[in-house]
Amino acid sequence: MTLPEEKRMEVLEAYDLTKSYRAAAQLCGVDHHTVARAVAARALGSEMIGESVVRSKVAEAFAEKITEWIDHSGGRVRADVVHDKLVAMGYAGSERTTRRVVARLKAGYERDNHRVYKPWITEPGAWLQYDFGAGPVIDGLAVVLFCAWLAWSRFRVILPLSDRSLPSVISALDRSFRLAGGAPTYVLTDNEKTVTDRHIAGIAVRNQMAVDVSRYYGITIATCVPADPESKGGSEATVRVAKADLVPTDYNLLGDYRSFAELEAACEALMGQLNGRPHAITRRAPLELLEIERRSLHTVPDSPFTAAFGESRTVSWSSLVSFRGARYSVPDRLCETQVWVRAAAGEVIITAGEGSGAAEVARHLGVGPGQSQIRDEHYSRQRSADPLARRPRATSPAEREFLALGEGARLYLVEAAAVGARRIEARMAEAVTLSALHGVAVVDRALGIAAMAGRFEAGDLGSIIVHGDITPRPAGPPPEHSLAAGTAMWSALGGTDSDDDEELDR
Repeated sequence: MTLPEEKRMEVLEAYDLTKSYRAAAQLCGVDHHTVARAVAARALGSEMIGESVVRSKVAEAFAEKITEWIDHSGGRVRADVVHDKLVAMGYAGSERTTRRVVARLKAGYERDNHRVYKPWITEPGAWLQYDFGAGPVIDGLAVVLFCAWLAWSRFRVILPLSDRSLPSVISALDRSFRLAGGAPTYVLTDNEKTVTDRHIAGIAVRNQMAVDVSRYYGITIATCVPADPESKGGSEATVRVAKADLVPTDYNLLGDYRSFAELEAACEALMGQLNGRPHAITRRAPLELLEIERRSLHTVPDSPFTAAFGESRTVSWSSLVSFRGARYSVPDRLCETQVWVRAAAGEVIITAGEGSGAAEVARHLGVGPGQSQIRDEHYSRQRSADPLARRPRATSPAEREFLALGEGARLYLVEAAAVGARRIEARMAEAVTLSALHGVAVVDRALGIAAMAGRFEAGDLGSIIVHGDITPRPAGPPPEHSLAAGTAMWSALGGTDSDDDEELDR
């Protein structure tokens, strides 16, 4: 620290009177170390305290070499490294002396080479900056906090995102523009892959999708100079505030969030608080200044940029789309078309269409790789693939005539095939013949009754039509196929008296 000339003379005069550092310090209201440095500087012929003053006589011979190392390292060399090198060169001083000398020389280097910041004079509607911060973990999902800042009005936007992918960033930018009431001229961010592909001769090469976004919203996307986060200090400050007030820590005593919606509500509440109170610099609330800045913002398109809906996917013939290793169903009318898929709050949202015609067509809970989320209502025109629910399809004129009788005929064929009934084709032809005599509706109803009762033998269908007989057949073999000895021969015997009957009974 450099003392003003008057104060320096006062300190030296007090020391000359008292010959005591502490006494002079008490008289002048400074620290006794300051008095010592002033006296040492006068003894060395230096007018400014803090110049080449604190070199010890032991280190004086090595001062140029230490300065060379400091210049070569850009002021980052460590004092212990310097001490080891000096010892190897014959230095006899202590490490404490080395540290003190290195600290003073590094301070002089910083003073001569420090970066000079030119004040940034903002104007309404010119700049929006955004950055990301690590958010809380909800149900195993590490949330990302998107933090944007309008430079002139200090209006802040804080949005939770599932990830930092380009669709999520575009969606967050679109929402930021709509919350602000318009889009600015410039958008400043870091050199991320979502914006910058690479650098050539220090010039950032833009990602093609970022260029398309710029044209769509009428903005210019600019990126910071590498390793220079100070150029977007507003968004950096917004990230610090958001993390301090939204991420649960031992300092803010916040509890864990039970859902993504709860975090969204917390972000909205914090935005209202930050934008509603006077800013420390402007002394006015950002919402108040935003009303003025909106006059300089340009209009946002009615619908978001298409990529804001997510990553593009082509729907397969099985009406499925693949996303992060999992499969999700969409309405079968979208087969072989392009849709947009994105993840949000643990859900997978699928959108079809472009521009103002874009609409959400499916929403599923996110699942892991190799898993599937399929909904039955998405398959209105499919052929059943269930082996237990196959429907008969005619392959010949005879089959076509039989199945044309109605649903009872289809049920009859399915049930008869399931139990392995014999001569099904003959029964089908019989049903077609009976339909000409009794009518299609009667025969179709009789076929349904026969299917439910398990009546698939010859004559069963006619019996049901004529007599309404729906008694199920016994499960065992028919009587004519029984191996038991019959009693029909007894009928040939003459009548017997009662004694004979009793004998037969015995």
